[in-house]
Amino acid sequence: MIALIVSIDVKPEAVEPFIDATLANARSTRTEPGNLRFDVLRAADNPNHFTLYEVYTSDDAIAAHRVSAHYQQWAAAVEPLLAAPRTRAWVAPLFYGDAAV
Repeated sequence: MIALIVSIDVKPEAVEPFIDATLANARSTRTEPGNLRFDVLRAADNPNHFTLYEVYTSDDAIAAHRVSAHYQQWAAAVEPLLAAPRTRAWVAPLFYGDAAV
């Protein structure tokens, strides 16, 4: 199991299109066989900052996600909406759901 935390700053005038594109991507990602979780979070103190929390069964599942049509469409759609490049942190869950991993 591997998790990915993506930090995203969006241009203020682009927040609504970003949300629309990101929710569409999240819904499609949740149907992927290797996806266990995909959360879209918005900072309470900065309405232009978002965090994606994604959990996959394996590196192969992440690779499959990154070549999926919905991810490719999302990446192309949101790139011009970003105030800065996205940052990613790859993490290994130690406690997931109700139990230690």
